[in-house]
Amino acid sequence: MALIPGCVMKKAYIPVLLAVFSFIWVQVPGWSPAGPVPVLSDTAKQRPQSGRPGSDGPVAGMTRNQGGMKNTISPLKSAPEDSEVASGWLPDVSRKISSKSVIIIDAQTGEEIFTKAPDSPRQPASTIKVLTGMIALKSLDDADMVEVSRRASSMPRSKIYLDPKKSYRASDLIDAVLLASANDASVALAEKIAGKEENFAEMMTLRARLWGAKNTICRTATGLTAEGQQSTARDLAKIFRHAMQDDNFAERIGKTKVRTSYGQELHSHNKALWRVNGAEGGKTGYTDAARQTYVGQFSQKEGTIIVALMGSETMWADVKNLVDYGFKRQKELQVARRQLEQEGKQLAMAD
Repeated sequence: MALIPGCVMKKAYIPVLLAVFSFIWVQVPGWSPAGPVPVLSDTAKQRPQSGRPGSDGPVAGMTRNQGGMKNTISPLKSAPEDSEVASGWLPDVSRKISSKSVIIIDAQTGEEIFTKAPDSPRQPASTIKVLTGMIALKSLDDADMVEVSRRASSMPRSKIYLDPKKSYRASDLIDAVLLASANDASVALAEKIAGKEENFAEMMTLRARLWGAKNTICRTATGLTAEGQQSTARDLAKIFRHAMQDDNFAERIGKTKVRTSYGQELHSHNKALWRVNGAEGGKTGYTDAARQTYVGQFSQKEGTIIVALMGSETMWADVKNLVDYGFKRQKELQVARRQLEQEGKQLAMAD
């Protein structure tokens, strides 16, 4: 057996060579005794589908039929499943974040881009002040004067140290709520509008319901931990999406600092405004029970998204990773839609 020039192979070596030959054939991708395996053209490649237990099904925008994959994009009903993301399009962003609950939605359509336990109820902390600020904007004129009770002035930090012997313009207190996350200003506004904070919290819950946030229950105007109080990442995104459609709210929440009519300078707690490209506004929150919470809106050339997260230990890193992922995923969906539209036009012309 003259496999090696000039050498005669002994029969005893043949089984060894066959074993090595078989190992190479199995272990080396693309190798066969007949030459390299043909590679599919780019147009023929298909994205692998999720098949692990617990998967929500096929890739968003594609549906199965008995003949295989039907290339039609339907409105997104759910976010891309983790295994789908890991299958080749984008890295699995859930491995880069500490947040227990997350949602990314398209701000214009409300469609989901990514979710992680989005309906898990948690304490919302100060993100719930989005409702406080919106109700105050709709209930009071900027120049209305708001008295401060001793109860309001005694609220814990964050606060702007309101003097119970003075009255303040409603506009200043609303800015304090939305930018400086002031608990004393929140309670002062609540008492001005509804008489008691408990009554105002009921108004907040009703407003959340009207905006589709059905799993949100408010017990305070501040978001300070209270028994029975809860929201979800999905609800926070819905609430913020509606609030950002109000020009007055959007203008206020997008500022990094303002000066009140009595000279105090208020600074936004939303560091994403100067740390994350495209940030348009957002609300932070923190309590021991809630951990770090956040909801905000971002716009880039791909479109506009809203990111909501709860139960984070690394909030600003999470926000940046989720925003980066959200726009990349949005771009992929746009490319896929254009390709399918083009294919549809070609099929229509062929008919």
